[in-house]
Amino acid sequence: MNPETDPNSTDDMLPEYDFSGGVRGKHYEAYQKSTNIVVLDPDVAEIFKDSAAVNEALRMLAKVAKSLPAET
Repeated sequence: MNPETDPNSTDDMLPEYDFSGGVRGKHYEAYQKSTNIVVLDPDVAEIFKDSAAVNEALRMLAKVAKSLPAET
């Protein structure tokens, strides 16, 4: 065990980790363009088997919501 390592420390970064060659924000733009990941609860996933079914249901819900009068 490394004598500099405190076993009671809550820091997950170990001294041997070396990020000196890292580039900050390297994947930022690609990440911003990527798709959103949504995790469905198991009961909902049983009904909507794929992303096309989820998208269709959400589009119908959005259409209904837009047709309702605005609350004041």
